[in-house]
Amino acid sequence: MTSHEKLEKEQIGRLQRVELRDVWSHEAHDFTRWLEQNIDVLNDAIGFTLSIVERETAAGDFRVDLVAEDESGQSVIIENQLERSNHDHLGKLLTYLTVFDAKIAIWIVKEARAEHIGVISWLNELSPSASFYLLKLEAIQIDDSRFAPLLTLIVGPSEEAERREIRETKQEVQERDSLRFRFFTQLIERAQQKTPRFQNVSPGTTSNYMIQAGAGQTGVRFAYLIQAHTADVELRLNNNEELFNTLLEKQSEIEQAFGQPLEWQQRKTVQNLCRIGKKLEKGGYRDDQNRWEGIQDTMIAAMIKLEQVFNPHIK
Repeated sequence: MTSHEKLEKEQIGRLQRVELRDVWSHEAHDFTRWLEQNIDVLNDAIGFTLSIVERETAAGDFRVDLVAEDESGQSVIIENQLERSNHDHLGKLLTYLTVFDAKIAIWIVKEARAEHIGVISWLNELSPSASFYLLKLEAIQIDDSRFAPLLTLIVGPSEEAERREIRETKQEVQERDSLRFRFFTQLIERAQQKTPRFQNVSPGTTSNYMIQAGAGQTGVRFAYLIQAHTADVELRLNNNEELFNTLLEKQSEIEQAFGQPLEWQQRKTVQNLCRIGKKLEKGGYRDDQNRWEGIQDTMIAAMIKLEQVFNPHIK
C-alpha cells in the first residue's frame, strides 16, 4: 500500500447526511432551543450578527420561534421548519414580520420548494422595507463523529436591496430609539406615582428596549420591556439558577397569586439568564401615542402585581 493510499484509508473520513429528526426530534423543544443557544451558527450563514434572542415570543394567537435584533437594533424574526417548506409557515413568516414590525425575516427549512424560493426572491425585490432569508438546514457527521449542523443560504436580498436597506436603516433606528426613549420617560414618570421601584432609573438613548431596577438581591432585577406592538414585565435572574428553580417549584402558587399564567424561561447564556414574566398585548411604542398612557397603566399595574407576588420569595 502506497503512502497516498494509506492516507486516504486511515486519515480521511467520509461525510454523511443524518436525518434531522435523529438530531432534533422536536422542532420547538429541541431545534429552536438549540438555535437560541447557538445563534452564532446562523450568524455565520447569513453574514451578520444577531443578538438578544428570545424564544417562543407571542404574536397575537401565534408564537414566533425566535425574535432577535441585528447589529443596528432592528427586529429580526426567525421561523424554523424541520420539514419541506409549506404555505402555512410562509404565512406565519409574513404575519410575524408585521406584528413585530421587523425588518428581517429568516426562514429555516429542511427542503425548500421551488415555488417558495421564487416567493422569497420576489419579496426581496418587491419590499422596500424588509429583507428575507431562506436557508436549508442539514445535519452531518464524519464517520462516527458527533452530529454537526449545516446551514446553507438559498435566497437572500440582492446587493441593490442591501444598499437600499443600509440607507434607510440609520433614519429608522433614530426614529425607533427616539420613540422608545419618550415612551420609557413617560412610563417612569407615571410609575413613580404608584411605586418607588423605578425612581432612580433613566431610559437609555440608544437600542433601549428595556429598563431594569434592582429587586434587592444581586443579579435579580425587575424589568419593563417594550416592543413595537407589545410589552412585557419580567423578573430577570442572572447567574442565579438556584433561586429560579426554587421559584419554579412554587409555580402554581405564584401564578395563582398573580392571577394569570406566567412565562418561565431559562437560557444557557454567558450569564445564565432566567426570566419569569408576562407579555401584555395592549400595545407598544409604535402604537398611536394617544394610547400610550393606557398601555403604560397596564404595564405599571402588572409590574406592581409582579413585585407583590415575588418580593416575599426573593427576601
